[in-house]
Amino acid sequence: MRYDIAIVGSGPAGLAAAINAKIRNKNIILFGSQNGSDKLVKAPSIDNYLGIYDVSGADLSEKFTSHISEMGIEIIQERVNNVYQMGDYFALAVGDEIYEATTVIIATGVQYGKMIKGEEEYLGKGVGYCATCDAGLYRDKVVAIIGYNHEGEEDANFLSEIASKVYYIPMYNLSNKLDPSIEIIDSKPIEIQGDKLVNKLILKDKELDIDGVFVIKDSVSPSYMVPGLEVEGPHIKTDREMRTNIDGLYAAGDCAGKPYQYLKSAGQGQMAVSSAISQLDKLRIKQMGLKK
Repeated sequence: MRYDIAIVGSGPAGLAAAINAKIRNKNIILFGSQNGSDKLVKAPSIDNYLGIYDVSGADLSEKFTSHISEMGIEIIQERVNNVYQMGDYFALAVGDEIYEATTVIIATGVQYGKMIKGEEEYLGKGVGYCATCDAGLYRDKVVAIIGYNHEGEEDANFLSEIASKVYYIPMYNLSNKLDPSIEIIDSKPIEIQGDKLVNKLILKDKELDIDGVFVIKDSVSPSYMVPGLEVEGPHIKTDREMRTNIDGLYAAGDCAGKPYQYLKSAGQGQMAVSSAISQLDKLRIKQMGLKK
């Protein structure tokens, strides 16, 4: 099945895009968290969102969730690892599944955590973000997983059936749902080292000899997620209509630049979906012309 629009991110930008796409009767798929934006939920009070004031972030987030629920919009609670431009459509890699969409809106917000030293240098050379995608490369090898959320536990359990040894370094309160063969290490990762490929993980109080390391974060950096995407620092480069350098791909919200404000993000989400719908209309007219 090929969707008209795939939306990656369920903060104000992603949800606004989804709502407006639904109103326009587009076939959409929305990826993100049922809890929406962590930043929004943690905000103690919001007074600058037009028409909704003196409200906590948690209450505003609940209003957002209620709105999309009433419209029958489902959030697919999976992380999108890669988005590939395939000519006249996009392929979205989600775990071991592939979804197709004619247009894509990236609304993932920005990552505030710094990369581990060596993480960017060894991307694709022993550092990865999706264990289920790359597990076959580490059969009978030693792997470390640095988990920033509970998704890392699932990846660790999956790898334990393939790798000869799995180390798990949780950067959050672990729920202890790991296979007994997995060694849990309570320490802070400092640096990823290697020659041509990764061979060592330096922790605060020890070193691990490894063949690969997976860093499981809430979202993947857009520059890694979408090959060839133009970025400016941590932000995706867009024009005023939220178009990126890749035809059919749009960005909205914090990932598209400052200021980091909920009202601005929601507006950009609406603009991005408007641009995506214009693209869909152009493609439809073009296809109609070819059929004549």
